[in-house]
Amino acid sequence: MHQHQHPHPHPHPHPHRNTRTVLISGAGIAGPALAHWLTRHGDFRPTVVELAPALRPGGQAVDFRGETHLSVLHQMGIVDDLRRLQTGGSPMTFVDAHGEPVLHLPAEFAGGDIEVLRGDLSRVLYEASLPSTEYVFGDSVTSLTETATGVDVTFRHAPPRTFDLVIGADGIHSTVRRLTFGPEADHLTHLGYYAASWSLPNDLNLRPGAGSLGHNAPGRLASVGADHTDPTRARAFFVFASPEPGHDRRDAKTQKQLLREAFTGLPWQVEHLLRSLASADDLYFDSISRADVPSWSSGRIALLGDAACGATIGGMGTGTGIVAAYVLAGELSRSPEDHQGAFARYESLLRPYAQGCQKNGSRTGHFLAPASPLGLRLRNGLLSRRRILAWMLKAGEETSTLPLPAYATTPAPTRGTTADTVNGVNAVNADAPTHCPSTLHR
Repeated sequence: MHQHQHPHPHPHPHPHRNTRTVLISGAGIAGPALAHWLTRHGDFRPTVVELAPALRPGGQAVDFRGETHLSVLHQMGIVDDLRRLQTGGSPMTFVDAHGEPVLHLPAEFAGGDIEVLRGDLSRVLYEASLPSTEYVFGDSVTSLTETATGVDVTFRHAPPRTFDLVIGADGIHSTVRRLTFGPEADHLTHLGYYAASWSLPNDLNLRPGAGSLGHNAPGRLASVGADHTDPTRARAFFVFASPEPGHDRRDAKTQKQLLREAFTGLPWQVEHLLRSLASADDLYFDSISRADVPSWSSGRIALLGDAACGATIGGMGTGTGIVAAYVLAGELSRSPEDHQGAFARYESLLRPYAQGCQKNGSRTGHFLAPASPLGLRLRNGLLSRRRILAWMLKAGEETSTLPLPAYATTPAPTRGTTADTVNGVNAVNADAPTHCPSTLHR
């Protein structure tokens, strides 16, 4: 799996014979969180494989809201780390063709109790899981074959290996889900919108911390805000209504053309933002979709986070992934010899909760880019009322609340400050690929 920075590929060269080996596909959010909890229970030895050559820096702002999310973060011992990194929230101001405000949404509407950049959260979770986790970057799973005693796994680069369990925490376009449950088209529902984001120079002199400015036309939103970490840069975020065009989601040239076709001719700063596409080398472009999988597990293979129950944006997927990782690891620890029973309990507890959060994601496109002039007027009018805003915030907090089981774990380990010095870590330093946009309730 490319070269390894550390000479020891396994953190436990002589594991107890009952220690379960677990392959986790995906080093974003849910994967490292699961690795952390599995090692806290002591019965498991996780390996995390990640297609990207390194942790992905920056990215969109993601948030946690409500008692359930915060309880899990406290038990992980990372709340202080996240508070030091928090953005302060992401207020949103919608403007008319002349740049005059028509609606302002305060920071807490989109930012929850704690909001951080996705890359910062990923780094904190990675470091929290490092002491007992093997990380492999720049590789991916290519086949999964379950046997009576394990799962035989082949990789794009590495020699084959066998694991007791495999967990797909590899996002809404999950490879593990495709290999185990069938084509992506069987499990993703297109919700009628696309979202795109890219970085550009901050030549509009947007103020860091002031949030984003956005202009709507029916079925379209063009917005931009200063970069949270570099005031000389900004980040555009566009949403538009469209049926599925059937293009290759990795074809940036076609994606840029789709954006130009959808937004050319709009007033305000839209043409300026579109011109910046020509030099953008970090374009994120994806459908707003929802993952629906009839069962989250099959034998020794299970799905976690967005792979099981994601919505591209707006579905509180980050908080759900953190909570799901806590429950999955806890249930596996309750019956290490009975993974199928553990998977069934995990799904029974989490599925209704995750589907409740997903409903928010199903409405995100319509909220950000209402399809008609009447829809735009209704949204702006309703959300200008403080009482309506307060009700929506309370509803979001109730949706994110779940009574959690208590599991016996070891204390959270003390972490070092750099990944490269911790035993048992394999990493490749390389430029990270593109990352995702700043938006609501991830």
